[in-house]
Amino acid sequence: MTTVEELSEFAHLAPLGASELRLLAQAGRDVSYPAGHRLITEGEAADRCWLIRTGCVLLDAHVPGQGDVTVQTLGGGDLLGWSWLVPPYRWRFGARVTDPVAAIEFDSATLAALADADPVFGRTLTTMLFEALLDRLQATRARLLDLYRNPAESCRCVPSPGHRR
Repeated sequence: MTTVEELSEFAHLAPLGASELRLLAQAGRDVSYPAGHRLITEGEAADRCWLIRTGCVLLDAHVPGQGDVTVQTLGGGDLLGWSWLVPPYRWRFGARVTDPVAAIEFDSATLAALADADPVFGRTLTTMLFEALLDRLQATRARLLDLYRNPAESCRCVPSPGHRR
């Protein structure tokens, strides 16, 4: 079983108080996945989320004619999966394990029931997940800007050694 001490190691959970961490600890279970495991398939039912302890997960999006394109890399300390919060409760991205992952998994129905039973917990949990979402959105934006910027804009002429101006 997941402990409050283990959960308190995750920076994303800092807004949660001790009683809220206890609720969350009761809902979590330890899981592990080998490299190559497809953790999330885009479009399928979103019914859980994870706190990644160790390992590496690639988020990807299916692009017709190009297959699955990596959008972001997640590792220890990151949150994975918030599509369960928003109808139609389908994964918006895919996720594949590249380095063996140890994580804490939460069932979305359990989290939703806890949030309904304690609105303060529910609001804190939702705010925390949306903060993670905004971080992910900014990281994706930066990646897209890097991929699609005008090469002329990023050209930096560095004088070779011995060059005089």
